[in-house]
Amino acid sequence: MNIRQIAGSTLTGLLILAVLDSASLGNVFADSAAATRDLSYPVARRGDQIDVYHGIKVADPYRWMEDVDSPETRAWVETEAKLTSNYLAAIPGRDRISKRLKEIWNFERWGVPEKHGGEWFYTHNDGLQNQSVLFTTVNPEQPARVLLDPNGLAKDGTIALKAAGYSDNGRLMAYGLSEAGSDWETWHVRDVATGKDLPDEVRWAKFTTASWRKDGTGFYFSGYPATDASQSLKARNQFHTVFFHKLGTAQAQDSKVYTRTDQPDWFVGAQVTDDGRYLVITANHGTDVKNTLLAADLSADSSVKPVIGEPRANYTFIGNIGSTLYVLTDDEAPKYRVVAIDVGHPAREHWRTVLAESQDTLDGASMVGHQIIGLYMHDAHSVVRRFSPTGKPLGDVALPGFGTASGFSGHIDDAVTYYSYMDFTTPPSGYRLDLKTGKTALWRAPVLSGFKSADYETQQVFYKSKDGTLVPMFVTAHKGTPLDGKNPTILYGYGGFNDSLQPAFSPAVAAWLELGGVDAVANLRGGGEYGRAWHEAGMKTRKQNVFDDFVAGAEYLIANRWTNRERLAINGASNGGLLIGAVMEQRPELFAAAVAQVGVMDMLRFREFTVGKAWEADYGSVDTEDEFKALLAYSPYHNVRTKVDYPPTLILTSDHDDRVFPAHSFKFAAAMQNADPNGNPILIRIDLRAGHGAGNRWRKEWRSGRTSTLSCSMPWDWRSSRT
Repeated sequence: MNIRQIAGSTLTGLLILAVLDSASLGNVFADSAAATRDLSYPVARRGDQIDVYHGIKVADPYRWMEDVDSPETRAWVETEAKLTSNYLAAIPGRDRISKRLKEIWNFERWGVPEKHGGEWFYTHNDGLQNQSVLFTTVNPEQPARVLLDPNGLAKDGTIALKAAGYSDNGRLMAYGLSEAGSDWETWHVRDVATGKDLPDEVRWAKFTTASWRKDGTGFYFSGYPATDASQSLKARNQFHTVFFHKLGTAQAQDSKVYTRTDQPDWFVGAQVTDDGRYLVITANHGTDVKNTLLAADLSADSSVKPVIGEPRANYTFIGNIGSTLYVLTDDEAPKYRVVAIDVGHPAREHWRTVLAESQDTLDGASMVGHQIIGLYMHDAHSVVRRFSPTGKPLGDVALPGFGTASGFSGHIDDAVTYYSYMDFTTPPSGYRLDLKTGKTALWRAPVLSGFKSADYETQQVFYKSKDGTLVPMFVTAHKGTPLDGKNPTILYGYGGFNDSLQPAFSPAVAAWLELGGVDAVANLRGGGEYGRAWHEAGMKTRKQNVFDDFVAGAEYLIANRWTNRERLAINGASNGGLLIGAVMEQRPELFAAAVAQVGVMDMLRFREFTVGKAWEADYGSVDTEDEFKALLAYSPYHNVRTKVDYPPTLILTSDHDDRVFPAHSFKFAAAMQNADPNGNPILIRIDLRAGHGAGNRWRKEWRSGRTSTLSCSMPWDWRSSRT
């Protein structure tokens, strides 16, 4: 792995360098090879495109950049890439940071083991591998053998293992590969014993897992009709479909199991129950957390019938006992509960509450070893509780601290399950849970080179937003950090799609902390930290609440003397990139530097590309007048102003990002540079052979810190298609 790519491409390259020798974030730019005022941006032609929405004329001068492969766009991109590369290369101290960051990054990582048949499966990374390697063993406590090493599939290491599904006996594995970070996947089937692939190949799969029939004759997956390869990174995706692939047959013979022919923008996913009897299908409108639930009895006629036909809430299937489906839902429970539904009598009056709603948000649940494992969030950090299938409490799972737990997958008859724990200063460690006794034991723990977790501490603070809402924020720093207002600080946020920011370890953040930096993560409205109401308070016409929450977090850090505006940088990715674009325009004087990664910057045209239409569930639609006005009011691309002293800005995107089309970042960068060509640096970096969240490992691990499960034992999740 090219460590200079990590140091130059991410927030690390811009912000960690800024604290070297106690330099302020603003000064790092002035210390570059060329003076700020000498930056010469490439000329970007301003077109005369005008669109009219609800009688309002809106200019779109860089519409031509949406043709990302045109000679004009490519020439602009190449010039920008050279400018940014040269500028960042001239920043003092890069070699020092590169060396230390590589040392911290170089630690072993293990995925959580899962059992299928007589085999256990887990991933492992030796520290600097681009992609983690999949291993199999008959016992996680004994040596394992390599089942699949993606690192040898491409010279540049950008073919990634996206997901895998195992037959009930553990003898066959279906696995999906993506190239250069694309969301598109090609699926293959591997014989676990021999490690060799069968002839089967499935293309045009997307946002999917693979769920095998009990008899191992084939698997269910989701995908789209074949797309023109030349448009695969841009064209709108419609009519997501559940297919069944019969082993040993050509993909052309795959049967269509379910799609919404009346709803081209719905997502669908399928899972075979643990006993093999039912196929449970989830269908939802875009990224809306409200969905329907359907089931087919595979032991009978296999016809798909509705269990919950009206998408009035979120319904996530977690397991079954006989004809009873256990469903995690926020129906009449904004912080979620678990209900039992008989497939033969699915009417609401027959539902039985198994786990009632509590004060803590029930963020996830699984059924394993004749138990329900509930993953709760208490003020955005994990609390794990065990219950019987009737809802009887069996005790909490003891966690090491103030962090995030994940995993707990398995089958109804399993005696043990494994899970992962991490926090802001502790990398993901694997634990074994004995389901009979409730006792836990450490399975694997990474060793960091020279980084001493005990030297740092995380505090959770609560501050008031503009409207008085109390918002939580994690602040991590070296123990004894003086509150003198001089600490270089990064504030990170997301705030959307019901997605919660729980404590997560990042090697880059660890390096930042070592250099004396402060790391702050704000749990903004729009996320799922406090259930449905918290999410809906940051949706559509209420999106401004998200920006207000973030700004209030920045003001809190300054008022409480963690930092000052000359030393406060902000960062966010995807929907968080939108956040950064919006707040730096609304409060440019508040920040010393801004890094916007793969952001949604054109809020009037996001629906025109790939799966963007799905995001209307969270953002709203330009077709609705009040939602259009709200979108226009904060759209980063449309709110760039002249004669404004914007903070130094780094915009990041990737050439294979088919989630958030790279033209979002192109257009935003061109508009920013045009508005203030002689002000603070406005730089854009376009990574090659990388996508929205895969391909180059640095993007996957920069903030999430999570290790993927790579199996189909847990339900398909609509969130795989969000920004």
